[in-house]
Amino acid sequence: MSVDQAFLGRREVETSEAMEQLGLRIGEQLTAGDLLILTGPLGAGKTTFTRGLAEGLGVRGPVQSPTFVIARTHPSLVGRAPLVHVDAYRLGSADELDDLDLDLARSAVVVEWGRGLAEELADAWWDIEIERPVGGDDIDPSELDADAPRIVTITRETAS
Repeated sequence: MSVDQAFLGRREVETSEAMEQLGLRIGEQLTAGDLLILTGPLGAGKTTFTRGLAEGLGVRGPVQSPTFVIARTHPSLVGRAPLVHVDAYRLGSADELDDLDLDLARSAVVVEWGRGLAEELADAWWDIEIERPVGGDDIDPSELDADAPRIVTITRETAS
């Protein structure tokens, strides 16, 4: 895995622009074979983070949530690994994810909603969890999708 160990840990990300910048800094280090599994509720910033990854990798965009197409490949414009962006939200099993026949060896792959499904794709991966405010007595429901701070936790995982 090529991503710098300095990204490991838990951090607060103040804005969507800062989320994209975090993705960009990580994307600059990605190489073919890297797998990132993104977890977080709707509106947490998974696709915003992935837009930054794409910019850091230098791939063709635009990067949008692949919810309805399941997976989208973004070829490199600068001779680096392409980005495969997967949305596993509607997949029911790891077998369905495997059926997509993703080119893990020659691509950097990010799987939104992939926890519990994508771990079998590689011997090691980056687990990235994005938390956002989800409501409560102290949060106005109209502000849940606002540019509120997120908590991002990045760990490196390996198959046992």
